[in-house]
Amino acid sequence: MDRTLIIVKPDAVQRGLIGEIIARFEGRGLKIVGMKLMQIDEALARRHYGVHEGKPFFEGLIRYITSAPVVVMVLQGPGAIEAARSTMGATNPVQAAPGTIRADYGLEIGRNLVHGSDGPETARKEIDLFFREEELVDWAREADRWILE
Repeated sequence: MDRTLIIVKPDAVQRGLIGEIIARFEGRGLKIVGMKLMQIDEALARRHYGVHEGKPFFEGLIRYITSAPVVVMVLQGPGAIEAARSTMGATNPVQAAPGTIRADYGLEIGRNLVHGSDGPETARKEIDLFFREEELVDWAREADRWILE
């Protein structure tokens, strides 16, 4: 099974959309194997978004992601990364497909509600940044026989 990291960003938390966003991923069939509400500090934010260091938007991104609590989750399922990213929609909400999280709740790239890992290597690195191995729970979900072949 594949795993991916999801961050329900400060704008979604402040707007009361945590439950709606979690429901979208669960409704899709992805299983939560780790989840916590946390305040990202500047050091963690800089490690997480390090790939963007030096870009014009980097400092604003750091201020934004540390501005309020977030919910971080590890989702698991076949093709979890691709399934989560298609559920989120395009990075720019006005270009996202109707029915995606970003299209339904967002207007601007800088307030696009949710982050998801963009590939397997990134997912492993991001999960390790936010979760210790013992915080992730492998569990049998009875509904899996109705979701997975």
